Amino acid sequence: MTETVTVAAAELAETPGAPVLDVVIPVYNEETDLGICVRRLHAYLREGFPFPARITVADNASTDATLQVAELLAEELDGVRVLHLDAKGRGRALRAAWEHSDAQVVAYMDVDLSTDLNALLPLVAPLITGHSDLAIGTRLSSSSRVVRGPKREIISRCYNLLLKASLQAHFSDAQCGFKAMRSEVARQLLPLVRDGEWFFDTELLVLAERAGLRIHEVPVDWIDDPDSRVDIVDTARKDLLGIGRLTRALATGALPLEELRRAVGREPLVPGVPLGMVGQLVRFAIVGVLSTLAYLLLYVVLQSFTDAQVANFLALLITAVANTAANRAFTFGVRGATGAVSHQFQGLVIFGIGLALTSGSLFTLHHWAPDAPVHLELFVLVLANLVATILRFVGLRWVFRNTPNPARKALTTDGSDAGSGVGHEEGVR
Repeated sequence: MTETVTVAAAELAETPGAPVLDVVIPVYNEETDLGICVRRLHAYLREGFPFPARITVADNASTDATLQVAELLAEELDGVRVLHLDAKGRGRALRAAWEHSDAQVVAYMDVDLSTDLNALLPLVAPLITGHSDLAIGTRLSSSSRVVRGPKREIISRCYNLLLKASLQAHFSDAQCGFKAMRSEVARQLLPLVRDGEWFFDTELLVLAERAGLRIHEVPVDWIDDPDSRVDIVDTARKDLLGIGRLTRALATGALPLEELRRAVGREPLVPGVPLGMVGQLVRFAIVGVLSTLAYLLLYVVLQSFTDAQVANFLALLITAVANTAANRAFTFGVRGATGAVSHQFQGLVIFGIGLALTSGSLFTLHHWAPDAPVHLELFVLVLANLVATILRFVGLRWVFRNTPNPARKALTTDGSDAGSGVGHEEGVR
């Protein structure tokens, strides 16, 4: 027997007959296509899917007959239910359906069924087995087969490149309407997601990735719906605002990602072992070489259109911030947002010492050789930077001397492996 529920009455208790998979179809004014979509999906789940599954139609405050069509489908077909919201927003619909679902795995797909349904089992199988936490379809894999216009193709690729540049995202396709997640993970992650519209997918994936959750990607066959009603300009504007908001939250440590990591069992399998002096020196040298190359490149570029002292200051400042962040994670094994701002401030103090050394060397060079060529300036700066680098290593060892390793702290406080909670598969993504 199917049921029609509202957000206020959507508290579903765990029952012995609960489905393994709950597929949510968020809809707004889809009275024409909804019946075709649901019947096709229902037939596939009954005939070609090996696990018990349910379809949830999440109506986003439709103003046409979508809700009535959904209710008729729920009466006609077993395993179909209806969720009605009084406010628009795909993210709101998914949050309401996923948070209260009694299924083991929750998923969603667009009403136009642009994705080939044969990709559904590969999408959810790693979640059912517990190997992965989230799964997404990707249209940008080399093995995906996609039919859509050049405009949408360019927009999609540019958006995902923007996510990689701004939020260091590693997943390939944020906006593909074909995703799934383990329910217990959803209940931990969804309260942190603020967006209720199109940026919902991106925010969910970025937070999941930052919390160490394992994201499984499935190449899909995709045929774009030419009748899509998505307002590209408005969506792009809201996405940019969302990226800015999320960037600030991550930079300030406002999100409790370490707590989420512990709650879903995605901490390291064993506590990190601090490197000795030699190991730290090797890693510090690698970061130092890369930083020096970046510094020299920036100096040459900046020196071509500004004063040498200004070029040195800007090049050193930019690389100092990046250097501190890299050494924090790579050399000294400090993870998480705790103390990040304080570490950067102390790193900038050490940067001031390096600036004094390099600026002083430039001042001395220009005093004795006012017409010194650029290559001589670079030679002097390299020598000055070698001295500054030694002082920087000693200074950073002092900065990170008492910073606790979160995993080690969790082990010592409760006496057990913090990663023994939800999820038992090995590795951290």
